[in-house]
Amino acid sequence: MRCGNGIEARQVDELFINIDPIQAGGRLTADAMKAVVAYGDGYSVCDNCRKPNRLDYISKPPIAEFHKDVAAWLNMDAVRTVPGARRGFQAIAQTYVNKGDPVLVTSLSHYTEFLAVEEAGGVAREIAANDRKIVTPEATAAKIEEVKKEFGRAPVLAFIDQVDYQYGNMHDVGGIARVAHQYDIPVVCNGAYTVGILPVDGKALGVDFVVGSGHKSMAAPAPSGILAATAERGKEVFRTTLIEGDITRRKFGIKEPEMMGCTLMGVTLVGMMASFPHVKERTKHFDRELENNRIVMEALLSIEGTACLSEYPRKHPMTRVDTTASFDTVAASHKKRGYFLQSALEEKGVTGLIPGATKVWKFNTYGMTRRQAGHLADAFVAIARENGLAVRG
Repeated sequence: MRCGNGIEARQVDELFINIDPIQAGGRLTADAMKAVVAYGDGYSVCDNCRKPNRLDYISKPPIAEFHKDVAAWLNMDAVRTVPGARRGFQAIAQTYVNKGDPVLVTSLSHYTEFLAVEEAGGVAREIAANDRKIVTPEATAAKIEEVKKEFGRAPVLAFIDQVDYQYGNMHDVGGIARVAHQYDIPVVCNGAYTVGILPVDGKALGVDFVVGSGHKSMAAPAPSGILAATAERGKEVFRTTLIEGDITRRKFGIKEPEMMGCTLMGVTLVGMMASFPHVKERTKHFDRELENNRIVMEALLSIEGTACLSEYPRKHPMTRVDTTASFDTVAASHKKRGYFLQSALEEKGVTGLIPGATKVWKFNTYGMTRRQAGHLADAFVAIARENGLAVRG
């Protein structure tokens, strides 16, 4: 099957159990698939755009209502849709960071947080994760004091990942926010791996901003995401334009500079909207996701030489494992070398492992059925036994 111009039709999730760590939460729902067809044209949502000519005011399709619903769902005061979480980071950094300003990130932060700081002219300073790869309020307080000594002032902003992309570990965002607010530092909760996956309450966390990724965790087309803010901070990041042309004296109404006017048009926005009822419902059943992950992890850990590098028991289904002393020993003499594990998994209907990975790698069980989790667990054990590895139990 081809889409035209030599483009093959993608059938990964139709033909395999997909354990790719960044794809699991972004798989489209059937309703989102319909939206892709119906709203694929670039400006399709603009059919009924009326004054004041801004995306979040459009009522048909119900875009305005969607913004209100997402804000209420996250227990925040204002929401804007953005082209991916990174554009949310960028908008916040452009609002608060000036040249030379210190900004807190962590030793586990995503690169896009660093780039947002860099683009605004800021200086990144990392809060170190502890030996368990957890970022703590205590470490945050120590880093703030360190920054104050270095710069003579506190950081102007803090980016904290609720679940980091490297280990999938859960961090005490609420505790960190309480510390940061003692120094009047606004806090951004990076919810790229949590918003749409598990319940997130911005007010309970005590953060100023919650940023989510539509294509990573909200079953939406890429690039899409959300930026939620408290009422106080929303007035600052979602400020309206004041610029005026010197010849025409043109002004641009209530367009928002940090949003560059309108943000998501067409399929990205309506796809996220179409999936939203399903996404809200699935966050209520996160316990099932952890149980499925437990089934797979117990199987992996039964293979001698395999270790979990993420916190354990798991609090999130994206997990980092070390198989240097198990599957990598097989790769040393296997005719397919490091590619044997990927090949063996695909023969058993599993895809998503980084090609050539047999030492340290990540996987994600999110969205699997119990039967699929059982199959994946059995597949790992079977591959181990087929290649002479010892399996306990």
